[in-house]
Parts: sequence; structure tokens; C-alpha cells
Amino acid sequence: MKKTGAQLIWEVLVHEGVDTVFGYPGGTILPAYDALLDYPIRHVLVRHEQGAAHMADGYSRATGRVGVAIGTSGPGSTNLVTGIATAMMDSSPIVCITANVSSAAIGSDAFQETDVTGITLPITKHNYLVTRTEDIVPSLREAFYIARSGRPGPVLVDIAKDALQRSIEFEWDDTPVRLPGYRPNLRAMPEEYERAIEMINSARRPLILAGHGVMMSNAMDTLRRFVDKTNIPVAMTLLGLGGFPASHPLNLGMMGMHGEAWVNTAIQEADLLLAFGMRFDDRVTGNLKTYAVNARKIHIEIDPSEINKNVRVDVGIVGDLRETLEELLPKVAEGDRSEWINYITDLKGDSAVRDIQQLPDTGHLYAAHVINDLWRLTAGKAVIVTDVGQHQMWEAQYYKHDYPRKLITSGGLGTMGFALPAALGAKLGLPDEEVWVIVGDGGFQMTAAELSTCAQEGAKINVAVINNGFLGMVRQWQEFFYNRRYSATPMRSPDFVKLAEAHGLTGLRCTTRGDIEQVVAEARATEGTVVIDFRVEQEDAVYPMVPAGADLHAMIRRPYSPLVETSDDPAK
Repeated sequence: MKKTGAQLIWEVLVHEGVDTVFGYPGGTILPAYDALLDYPIRHVLVRHEQGAAHMADGYSRATGRVGVAIGTSGPGSTNLVTGIATAMMDSSPIVCITANVSSAAIGSDAFQETDVTGITLPITKHNYLVTRTEDIVPSLREAFYIARSGRPGPVLVDIAKDALQRSIEFEWDDTPVRLPGYRPNLRAMPEEYERAIEMINSARRPLILAGHGVMMSNAMDTLRRFVDKTNIPVAMTLLGLGGFPASHPLNLGMMGMHGEAWVNTAIQEADLLLAFGMRFDDRVTGNLKTYAVNARKIHIEIDPSEINKNVRVDVGIVGDLRETLEELLPKVAEGDRSEWINYITDLKGDSAVRDIQQLPDTGHLYAAHVINDLWRLTAGKAVIVTDVGQHQMWEAQYYKHDYPRKLITSGGLGTMGFALPAALGAKLGLPDEEVWVIVGDGGFQMTAAELSTCAQEGAKINVAVINNGFLGMVRQWQEFFYNRRYSATPMRSPDFVKLAEAHGLTGLRCTTRGDIEQVVAEARATEGTVVIDFRVEQEDAVYPMVPAGADLHAMIRRPYSPLVETSDDPAK
């Protein structure tokens, strides 16, 4: 049977189990859009291609499947770049399909021609330029294989228009994908296991650093059994939140620049660090020269390039985290680390303010109030999608994640504008889940046009805009390090209630703590997407904070907090 190249795209997607794609049509990709009408795949029309990449990313993170974004040539493909880079930094498996000008015109600066494979080479796991119809199917099948295998990541397939238009004889071939040049070795050597076991069993002050890899390898249950047996406390990366229950007594909370003070202190005083599926980025380590200098280190990671890249380790085990922990679990000894755990508990002091259900109401509305109440009112079960900035860190501190894949956020790239489109992708992937967007007034405006996509798709998403009238995190840096010289950070915003209504959606506003519960209840009971404008204190800051490049223990603590009764505890 003859098929056009355009039809072959959808043939592959159907065989890969794809049911939803996110995209925007244009001239060169038009043959594929014409063929789409004959295939059982839902197309979500975004308002900007960046939104398509973020939606594919959010869909992937929520479901564990490969997300798909589609764009046309030139600006259509370049608009995907930020979303591709976001997925690359956070190891999200997405496949981006773009069209280019006809093969004969490539290199001639034809209308809307762009070398998108060259542009995206550093920010994709792999990419393809396809100029022959015969190469469309194998390239796309390889793209899905590469995107989801090993350390996941984005793959781009750019297809010349004439390759989409030509027809060839087609018969589906179920032969497994084999790539001779892509054979990651994920088996650790026996001596590495033996040395790791010896180090774990002899450690008196060990600490587990749990990252995104816990969820990506489905190691949640295995990690919990490992912790329960060894009694080793756990510190979390931002993307690791939810991989180990926040309510577990050995979960210490988040580490790093805005992590808990007792966590960072414990890292610096540990005698063994077990890094599970994390990559020692600078927001976690601070100054590398002074990072955990007295600790031996074991790093379990599926990507061999991450081992010894930033932090030299004593044992590096390359492999799937769940499989590796299953190998270690029967051989590690049951441990009594009560002295170490009690010491860390003493570091906390009375700063368990984040763990109580009701923060004091001082008459002012703080972002912490909003997020803590959202956690309480949703019983911690909602899918939370955040943007980047202060609200992102407050969410990590005040919304306790007991369940995996309930927090979707841009970690590595720190992409403002990520939250709203990623949330729509997550909702379409998991239509029965309650999805909340937590976003700042700055990042929200970067992709607010996707409210129309939410309306067109009839999606039920609740958007909590933490509106402080500033680019909040940048303003905080200006407050701490630039003598409060607020250059280009005060921000005028539209009326978010009216903006929602202009898209045919519901808008609400909240200015006091006492109204949060009523407003949240109204949003949850309203059909369709709801935008809530939370007018919070303007010059609040996220504490603790490790200045960029400073020692991990050199934290700026909150000098005074209206959210707590006492302010003399150094752990705050």
C-alpha cells in the first residue's frame, strides 16, 4: 500500500501509542496536518510553539510517556527551542517533529528556512534532518526509542516538505529498533557494589540525596524499603520532591540554595553521601571546594557522563536506580542511626512552622499562606505545576508532596512561562487528576495566551497567580546584593480577573488569608479553567538562601518572620 511521507508520520505515532500531540500548523508542515484528519490522534492547537513543547513536556512528566510537539519551519521550529532546552535539562522524553523547506532549497535561505537541527544540536539527545520519504519511519521510530531509553530526553526530527509529499510503498515492520552506536552499558561491576555496601554499613552519619531519577526509574517503593532498613535520612532535590514521602519521619526536606537550613548543615557534616539519581548541580552544592569535604560519596546514576562531572565520588555506579537499589538492598545492614537522626532533629529547633497546617494570620496575605492552604485543602493530592521564581521555592517548602509525579516544575533551565502550558499537557494526559498551576505574575504573562488553548480544549485547570507586583526572585537578589536598587523588576500587570474573562474563563481575586478557603472552593467547583489573582505581600523573600557560589552552610536566614512566633532560631 502506498503512503505519503505525511501519512507515515501518523502511522508511526499510532504504533507508538500516541493519542495526543501539541502543535501549530504552517506552510511546510501542512501536508502532515492534512493527513492528520484520517488518524485517531487528538491535536491540541497551541497559541505559540513554545507552549507546544512545554505541553508535551508536562504530558510526559505526568504520564511517564513520550510527549509530542509539532511545528512548521523557520519561526515555528525556533519557537520550540526554549521548550526543548527545558526538557533536555530535566530529562523529559519528548519528540519534536518539524518540517523544513523542500530538500532542493535547503541551504539557499529560502522563505522560512532555518537550520533547526544545527540550532538544537546542543539541547537535544539526538536530532535528524530527513530529506527522503524512505527515512521518515526509521527516523521517527529511532527518535521514540532514544527519547525514552537510558537517561530520557528530547529528540527532534526535521523533515523536508518534499519528503512529506512523496508516496512510497509501505508495510509496517515490527523489528525492534537497533542502534549499533547507541548501546549504553548499564551494568555495574561487582567490586563497585561490594565497596558501596562496605561504605554504607560502616557510615555513622550517612545521608541520601534523592533526585529526579527516583521517579524516572520507578524506584519509589525500593527507596522506601532501603531507607526503612538502613535508617538513613533523606534529603530531596527540587525535582526529586514526591519520590520519597514528605510525611516519612526520615524525610528531611529539600536541600540546596533554598533548601532547609538543617538539611544543608547535615550535608556538610555527613560522613557519607549517597546520591540517588541526581546530578550535583550548582544550586544543590554551592561552592564545590567546600561541599561535604568530610563525606565519602556514592553516586548511582543512569548517565555515566554525570559521574565525577561536578563532584568527585568514591564509588560511581552506572545503572538504573531501581535495579541498583534492588541489588544493594539484601546486602546492606540494618542500621541504628538514632544519634545522627537526633542531632539533625535538634538542628531543626522549633522551625517546624512549615509542618503545621495553619500558619498564623497576621492580617497580611503571604505566598506561604496561599500554598500551605492549597496543600491542606487538596489533601496534598493535586498535581501542582509551577513556574520559576519565589513561588516555586515556596511551593517546595509549603506544599508537602507525599505522592510521586505530583510536582511538575522547570528545574535545570528555570524557564519562566513553563507552568500554564505544562499544566495543560499534564491535565490532558491525566484528565481525572486535579491540576493546579502556581505561577508568578511575571512568568504567567509570558505564556498567558495559552488560556485560550485551555478554553478551546475545555480543560479544567486552576491557576493560582502569586501576584506581588515584581519579578520576585530577581527583586530578592536586588534586595540582598544590590542595596534594593530595583532596576526593571517592578511590574505592572493586567487585571488577571478580566484577562481570564476575556478568554471566556472565570477569574477570581483574593487579598486576605481568610478568603483563601472560599476562593479555592469556588475555583474547584467551577467548570473550566479558573484564574485566581492572589495579591500577596510585595517584598517578602524566600529563606533560607545560599548566595550563588557561596558555601552550602553560609545561608542567609530570615531576620524576622511574621509567619512564626519566634525569630531567634538560627535554623529559620
